[in-house]
Amino acid sequence: MIPGMRDVIVAANWKMHTTPADAGELARTIAGRTRVPGVTRVICPPFVCLAAVRGALVEANGEVGVGAQNIHHEAQGAYTGEVAAAMLVGLATWVIIGHSERRRDAGETDEQIGRKLGRAVDAALRPILCVGEQLEEREMGQAGLVVRRQLDGALRRHEPALLAAAGLVIAYEPVWAIGTGRTASGADAAAMAGIIRVTLGEIGFPERGEAIPVLYGGSVTSSAIDEFMAEPSIDGALVGGASLKPDEMAGIVARAGVTAAARGLTG
Repeated sequence: MIPGMRDVIVAANWKMHTTPADAGELARTIAGRTRVPGVTRVICPPFVCLAAVRGALVEANGEVGVGAQNIHHEAQGAYTGEVAAAMLVGLATWVIIGHSERRRDAGETDEQIGRKLGRAVDAALRPILCVGEQLEEREMGQAGLVVRRQLDGALRRHEPALLAAAGLVIAYEPVWAIGTGRTASGADAAAMAGIIRVTLGEIGFPERGEAIPVLYGGSVTSSAIDEFMAEPSIDGALVGGASLKPDEMAGIVARAGVTAAARGLTG
């Protein structure tokens, strides 16, 4: 598949921000200010805000997707405080899996993340699988090896055609560029997107995974997004802190719209 056929996606990860009292209004404002043809928009609020955000986005006529920030790797069981994929039916249609903060804070392994992918597919949730290296791994020249290992560990257990049909999205997030003041370059992201596609091909995805969108996520802002969206191998962004600011989201989605128009996705 040629790059022009891949979706252009901007996904907002609100992390542990907002409450049910204010999340709906923020989602409504962002939806209204980011109506750009050809760009798939997703908002991923905290679990307790999913219903409020979904309700608010009804006014957007389904144009903005709702995603969860995590799911458990088991279908059900004695896992206090966890959320199973099936519990999200009717509340979300997307889910972030394997975010670096989950790997760091919850000790999630590639094997668990792979199981989460299976749960997402079973529940008809479109997965955004996050991969990325730590600063010391990049400085040691191991960034590519780390991302290859993460992809292989999460994806190898699944049938590539099934994941592709489920709408798998990969988000490359260099951990060293998240909230540190350090930034990756568009060339850095493009190089890693290339490694991601080679690895997808090795795992068994047709045409080196050319049909799979690759997003960039690493302290994305409206002032920095142009450098990444100018790269043909980058198909959008997973936005963290800036996704809580309507002005920032408007700027990011507007720039993504330029790429969507260039790919012929606006008509």
